[in-house]
Amino acid sequence: MTDALLIIDMQNDFMDNGALCVPGALALVPLINSLISHFTYVIASKDWHPKSHQSFAANHKNKSVGDTIKLHGILHTLWPVHCVQNSYGASWAEGLDATKINHVVLKGSDPTIDSYSAFFDNAHLRSTGLDQELKRLQVDQLFICGVATDYCVKFTAFDALSLGYSVFVIEDACKGVELYPGDVAKAFMQMKEKGVKIVSSSTRLC
Repeated sequence: MTDALLIIDMQNDFMDNGALCVPGALALVPLINSLISHFTYVIASKDWHPKSHQSFAANHKNKSVGDTIKLHGILHTLWPVHCVQNSYGASWAEGLDATKINHVVLKGSDPTIDSYSAFFDNAHLRSTGLDQELKRLQVDQLFICGVATDYCVKFTAFDALSLGYSVFVIEDACKGVELYPGDVAKAFMQMKEKGVKIVSSSTRLC
């Protein structure tokens, strides 16, 4: 079995005080750095949005953060402007050891549709190329960490399962948005029900 660490969206805009703050996300950096040293293959995703992205509430009249609209026939949540291409907010979180990241996946660059998963956009119209890269490396086990548990981590895990990978989500190395109370607990429950293995960082660091 060949495994890889998949770091989801550890970018400045998702850190504490960022444009789309995931509470406690910055505290994950030292733990993720420790995990990085225990994997031969380290892959990371970035939200990489144009300013015109249709998931930004600011790009819709009379809409607010947390509202929903239809994009490609799929309901999408509207968010603050975040992770705009080549901005500080889209850069790696302060302190993250990005020198050991072997491959970077950019997602959400199509302005007309969001991309929570590191594998596909939300309508599965386009692939990010992650599956092809993992197959090139002959990876069959994925260990996922990062943000946000209840969105990009969850949907990445779902797609990884559907593509045939053994999927492990490192619970203490993830943080959620919790847009609505209970979202994080619900996300972990949904992942378990689908067959994702929820593990602790200690199982890898020992």
